[in-house]
Amino acid sequence: MRVDVVGLGLEVTDPIRLHAEEKSGKLTRYYDGIQQITVRLKKQGDHTHAEFEVELTVDAEKHDDFVSHATGDDLYLAIDAAVQKCARQLTDFKEKLKLGSHHPRG
Repeated sequence: MRVDVVGLGLEVTDPIRLHAEEKSGKLTRYYDGIQQITVRLKKQGDHTHAEFEVELTVDAEKHDDFVSHATGDDLYLAIDAAVQKCARQLTDFKEKLKLGSHHPRG
């Protein structure tokens, strides 16, 4: 599985890249059909009052891309929040798959 970390208006340093890769890489725990993850990091505002926007796109089998967003003044926390939102989406999707495979008799 590939994880791409893309910076829009900000430099993606090694610690930021590593954090984004580690956090988003854990999403395979929720659904093993993940093929690729793209983490887009965007900085808005100036140095004194910057806000970061994180978009997480997960390319998964048997489903359209999962997309989650988070914003905040701490880039690391925004990455964590986007990953948590995506984990919820993947969990819900996996539950639907399980429910769909069990046909109740009646």
